[in-house]
Amino acid sequence: MKNIIFLTCLFIFSCNSQENTLPNVIIIFADDLGYNDISFHGTSDISTPNIDDIGNNGVFFTSGYLTTPFCSPSRAGILTGRYPDFFGYGRNILFAPKDPNMGLPLNEFTMADLFKTKNYVTGIIGKWHLGAHESLRPNNRGFDEFFGHLTGGHRYLPEELTLKDETEVKAHNQAYRTKILRNTNRVEIDDYLTDEFSDEAVKFIENNSKKPFFLFLPYNAPHGPIQAPEKYVNRFPDIENPLRKIYAGMISSMDDGIGKILTKLKEEKIYDNTIVFFLSDNGAPKKRWTDKDGANSPFSGYKGSDLGEGGVRTPFFMQWPKKIKPKTTYDNPVSSFDIFATMKSLINPDLELPNKIHGKNILPYVLGEKSGTPHESLFWKINGDFKIVNNDTIRGNDRFAVRSKNYKMIIDEDGNNYLYDLEKDISEQNNIALDFPEITNDLRSKIKEWNEKTINPIFLGLSNNELYNKLNPDRFKY
Repeated sequence: MKNIIFLTCLFIFSCNSQENTLPNVIIIFADDLGYNDISFHGTSDISTPNIDDIGNNGVFFTSGYLTTPFCSPSRAGILTGRYPDFFGYGRNILFAPKDPNMGLPLNEFTMADLFKTKNYVTGIIGKWHLGAHESLRPNNRGFDEFFGHLTGGHRYLPEELTLKDETEVKAHNQAYRTKILRNTNRVEIDDYLTDEFSDEAVKFIENNSKKPFFLFLPYNAPHGPIQAPEKYVNRFPDIENPLRKIYAGMISSMDDGIGKILTKLKEEKIYDNTIVFFLSDNGAPKKRWTDKDGANSPFSGYKGSDLGEGGVRTPFFMQWPKKIKPKTTYDNPVSSFDIFATMKSLINPDLELPNKIHGKNILPYVLGEKSGTPHESLFWKINGDFKIVNNDTIRGNDRFAVRSKNYKMIIDEDGNNYLYDLEKDISEQNNIALDFPEITNDLRSKIKEWNEKTINPIFLGLSNNELYNKLNPDRFKY
């Protein structure tokens, strides 16, 4: 009997040890953060030591991209591992809590669903922006825990969160004032929203340090409105632009929070086996507070603009002390949807997925186990908006971009070609399309082939708020 008990204990220990080898995973997803808004990339007026630590302690993807230059579809891309346009998610959603089609389709398998196949504890803290209808909210999309808001942006000061829930919202931007959700319940907060999110992340780690966990931490900072407490703003006395000073404070608050998270991982003795990603959902917008040195410098373009690098290229770091050497760099193009594929390969490689993912497992490339490039090409699309002309609703033309090796080509809404050699022209200033017709035609063909696999947006987007209201007059009636 003693031998049986001993063998049983050995078996249990073996099982637990194997389970405990699964890495914890944290994805930190900033909002509207420019490439040049962190000191890792050399900005002259904002210091981000904790974000920089992630880049220094792991791998820096020098050509890291997003799937789109917009907030909401970018989130759809990272959480599904897919091009959003393949499932009709080509626009920024509206706040429409009565519309079950305004958000991430229910037949899309999320990264949280992936982690649940291995019994991870899954949490999201921060900005959801993938649907406000009850069926589309985080707790119905694979997340065990949710603390945050459903909206594309939010007020940061607790005294400004005056609406008890969505039933009191009477216009799209009023949703920024709704109280914060903890799972399905609205709760009061008493601190600056970014600090609240950071503290919740620390608690989540502390509460789940003895089991594998996945934490998606999509801060809404530094997305507008531009708000920060004096204790952060006062850190930047040399910044003259008052709006940029607040903007810098917002980024500094987020950086402080990331420092607390990294410290907590060390305190819980799980730092070495926790994978931490840091990136932004798109580039910075063209605003007065992003002007200093160019928030997206050295790139041209902005959030949602002309598909220049400044809208789709992001700070992109991954640390895993157990596996990845510090100060590693990887230069070939990667995308945010590669995170899904990489995690699947690590935790459940044999899982049959309901939808084809477009991301690739990038870890073997980072570790030097695999040569070549993860992607032959990466693609982007901005869907044309609807306009009312002489009482007729007309859809504008789409815009496209492709990156293939060192070449990047953009097709504008009039069908004009803009070809750049990014090795020689990182700021996309010298259009060489006429000089290299074979390359131009080849990339146009690649875009055409890729676009034939996409579908039109399944909902109206943010720029068609008035049209949506006209078609849905009961949008805010309860």
